[in-house]
Amino acid sequence: MKALTLTLIARRLFLNVLLRRCFAFVLLLMGGVMFGASPTAVAAAATTATAVAEQPLTVFAAASLSDVLEPIGRAYTAATGNAVRFSFASSAVLARQIQSGAPADVFFSADQQWMDYLQARGLIDEGSRRDIVSNTLVLVAPFDSAVKLSIQPGFALAQQLGARGRLAVADPQSVPAGRYAQAALESLGVWNDVTNRLVPADNVRTALNFVARAEAPLGIVYGTDARATPKVRVVGVFPAASHPPITYPAAIVTKAKATPTAREFLDYLASPPARQQFDRAGFGPP
Repeated sequence: MKALTLTLIARRLFLNVLLRRCFAFVLLLMGGVMFGASPTAVAAAATTATAVAEQPLTVFAAASLSDVLEPIGRAYTAATGNAVRFSFASSAVLARQIQSGAPADVFFSADQQWMDYLQARGLIDEGSRRDIVSNTLVLVAPFDSAVKLSIQPGFALAQQLGARGRLAVADPQSVPAGRYAQAALESLGVWNDVTNRLVPADNVRTALNFVARAEAPLGIVYGTDARATPKVRVVGVFPAASHPPITYPAAIVTKAKATPTAREFLDYLASPPARQQFDRAGFGPP
């Protein structure tokens, strides 16, 4: 029954796209006839419209979404016929690129703050904004590390770094994962113990790699990131109450060139097939 439901959803999405393109093509032909355009001009306009419709949808997405969005994008394309391409980086970098005029259709952020930043500047369609998934925050170590820690108020994080070790985190000044990490450590009363012993990374995947390569004895990343490589292990999970909720909003960019397709892609992100992919990757519901 579940497989039949997913098949019906995919067919419905594909038919919607096909009908929309056919309808647009008919309107174009009718408009050309009504205004006396030559058959050659109408054909040229139709070719241009088709080319525009076939341009890939461009999605700017947080680095922590890279492993899950690639298969979701392939499934979306198979279901609808619409190509989608992704640009992954920290939410901060992507938001600033959009502010500078980068050609994005959808922004998928790892926190609310950078989405708020674009919304305040009129750079996203506020009505399209929705929360898609949630995540957890974890402390990780290299897979062969013997470190044991119970994450609680005043826990011995600095001591476990050793005399010269550093804590790998995404940059708390701008990157969502780093902000969540700082909030959690402040809440637990250990931020001041490690603030001078950080390795600030440009995004959470870079922080993960510092630990995976044993260049840092400990790091703070999302729970889904820890599942992305066998080279790290989870030492502990930060209490949800120690940091703001980790939710990922997505929205259509105001200057999107493929708004109908972007809206359809947002709908697909909330569909059962996409939800299954998110679940397998370790993301929770929003």
